[in-house]
Amino acid sequence: MLTIKVLGPGCRNCQKVEIHTREALAALNPQPDCEIIKVTDPLEISQYIFSTPGLVINEKVVAAARIPSVEGIRGWLVEAARTS
Repeated sequence: MLTIKVLGPGCRNCQKVEIHTREALAALNPQPDCEIIKVTDPLEISQYIFSTPGLVINEKVVAAARIPSVEGIRGWLVEAARTS
């Protein structure tokens, strides 16, 4: 099972990261079992990154302070699914 965390206070950029993540998941075949968690608490976010938005897959920070592309996220998801 993949654990995906979208880090940010809920701003437009953070929402875009979540949208891109859901689009990347939808493009995978077969779709991995996963859980998407929105992390908005500044203290918890600071355990991973210093600038939002951020994306964490299976406790590995894959993006910070930027909005990754759908294709980039898809690649990270494929890699994480293969190693989990």
